[in-house]
Amino acid sequence: MTQLANNAPLTCEGLARSFGGVKAVQGVSLALPAGAVTALVGPNGAGKTTVFNLITGNLKADEGTAQIRGRPIIGLKPWQVARLGVARSFQDLRLFTQMNVRDNVLAATERGAWFWQGGDRRARLAAAEAAMEATGLTALAEARAVDLAYAERKFLSMARILAAGADIWLLDEPASGLDLSSRLRFGQLLRDARARGVAICLIEHNLDVVVDLADRIAFLDRGLVLAEGAPREIMTDPKLAAIYFGDRSHEAAA
Repeated sequence: MTQLANNAPLTCEGLARSFGGVKAVQGVSLALPAGAVTALVGPNGAGKTTVFNLITGNLKADEGTAQIRGRPIIGLKPWQVARLGVARSFQDLRLFTQMNVRDNVLAATERGAWFWQGGDRRARLAAAEAAMEATGLTALAEARAVDLAYAERKFLSMARILAAGADIWLLDEPASGLDLSSRLRFGQLLRDARARGVAICLIEHNLDVVVDLADRIAFLDRGLVLAEGAPREIMTDPKLAAIYFGDRSHEAAA
């Protein structure tokens, strides 16, 4: 990880969090390099979303450190972490359902927004229009979020991140439920962001998406990072594949 950390705007070391007697995250260390997609992969309950919650301040870490460009962030509130350039998507999207698409995107650029990076209304409108264009939502700018199709809501969530101008993205299952055409469009969004130097961390259960987009995988199980490496290296490891698909017979044999 030391070599990766040299080009990583976000790093964490030894993150740990327990809930009662359950160790949800156990000593997780990660580096998210600029211009790269890192995927967190593992079975349900592996601790992937908890890692995101610890980084963003939605949960307090029991142990460990995290830094953004050398600045410690453990103990900061979520809005303070966001103001340092971190944008996050959630599985439940968290859109303003009764607001239209344009206003949803503009909300991510307002002075009081977590992601606010400054700029006058003209700059905010330009950022919103560019984000809607990139996500294919320009024609739906006046449509309410609640009236959008599922894939369109997913892209609205991404448009808010784009408009915010964050350079660290934490994406929690952003491609889940998307059809092939939408997945291809989503993949292009990530490739474009990667080319701009954005550091992206992706939680995704669709392994085709992971292999296609990720530069590196960290495989988690029971709160531990069991392996890190290139996607095909990790996904062709028979022991890791067995864990992912719920076969732990090798553990009993050991």
